Amino acid sequence: MSTVRACSALFIAAPASGQGKTTVTAALAARHRGLGRKVRIFKTGPDFLDPMILERASGAPVYQLDLWMGGEDHCRELLYEAAAEADLILVEGVMGLFDGDRSSADLAALFGIPVLAVIDGSAMAQTFGALAHGLASYRPGLPFAGVFANRVAGERHYEMLAESLPTGLLSFGWLPRDADIALPERHLGLVQAAEVADLDARIARAAAALTGFQEALPAPVPFTAPAAQPADAPPALLGVRIAVARDGAFAFLYRANLDLLRALGAELTFFSPLRDPALPEADALYLPGGYPELHLAALAANAPLRAAIRAHHAAGKPLVGECGGMLYLLESLADTEGNVAEMVGLLPGQATMLGRLANLGLHRVVLPEGELRGHTFHYSRMETPLLPTTTSEGARPGRRGEAVYRVGRLHASYLHLYFPSNPEAVARLFAPAPSSFSS
Repeated sequence: MSTVRACSALFIAAPASGQGKTTVTAALAARHRGLGRKVRIFKTGPDFLDPMILERASGAPVYQLDLWMGGEDHCRELLYEAAAEADLILVEGVMGLFDGDRSSADLAALFGIPVLAVIDGSAMAQTFGALAHGLASYRPGLPFAGVFANRVAGERHYEMLAESLPTGLLSFGWLPRDADIALPERHLGLVQAAEVADLDARIARAAAALTGFQEALPAPVPFTAPAAQPADAPPALLGVRIAVARDGAFAFLYRANLDLLRALGAELTFFSPLRDPALPEADALYLPGGYPELHLAALAANAPLRAAIRAHHAAGKPLVGECGGMLYLLESLADTEGNVAEMVGLLPGQATMLGRLANLGLHRVVLPEGELRGHTFHYSRMETPLLPTTTSEGARPGRRGEAVYRVGRLHASYLHLYFPSNPEAVARLFAPAPSSFSS
């Protein structure tokens, strides 16, 4: 088997958040897909919402690339596997190109993926060229493909933007400022793909509106295989049945997390706390994050499901609740309008949604099962008499940590765990018999 695979690739970055990277990435994917090409998209950093949109545009699964959460070998393996099947790999960056300790630029440079910088040109003219020049030259040696102008007023406006570019800096075209292309947003980012009734039409309009689109594929990038892994041990969760909440209230799921549970031998089934009156037969439960605050009435009305979760816990079975999943396990949850609803009641206390960001950042946490990495991003405040068993630590010094609560086999925290950061710890977390994983 070859240890190097070549595939055309672009890294879609920007000078800041809010420039329209996801719209442009989706449009490019849909346009290439319309030409009969297989497109694979990756999202830089922790994000659940953008990948939902990008999966609809590409028709293929979207995974995260994060050097801190997953590590270089994990990222390398994902890219290497994608290069075996794709005609084009697109990587959407996070925040600004150079933002963060492990920035989009770091990732692009490490894997040699040329950067295409998306710049919102709606409120500028010749300054577009200065900004493009800065992005292209700030870090010597960074592979740079060119720029793309977004939210352009029209052809004459684009001509001014393009004419301002320094010699040798290529323009890959533009998209107009158009409300029928824009993706709707709410407090945690983009609205979930399943909630946007005309999403496919929006993506199609964006793809058709690409002006100056280059049909030729960009130059191929060599992607090398990750370092050889030790021989696989017997799957640690072989035959373990894990029921995963997945619906409009609980949808913040990394595909890599689900893949890892399956690789560990687990059998996954999915259920909806909004609709299902009973749990599937399960040895463990996984309640991921999402938007429970937008579905208070439906969650409160489903008393049989809440009772089933309490019975699962009373039987001593593992239960993992992350962020919104943890809020669901409290006695009550209040939205920003003051509406309060009864929740599962396994954790004493309540939570209230805020009109401001409460915490954000990459975190590590040392659990009895081992150290895991992940991130936090929430707009709520939780009040509980429970004492935390431990507290996470921010990747950047001085960041406020997130409490971890344990009640029997229940694990709950605002922290969204990235399971590939420590597969052995994840196996211990979900294992029906913790004694079998004692160190």
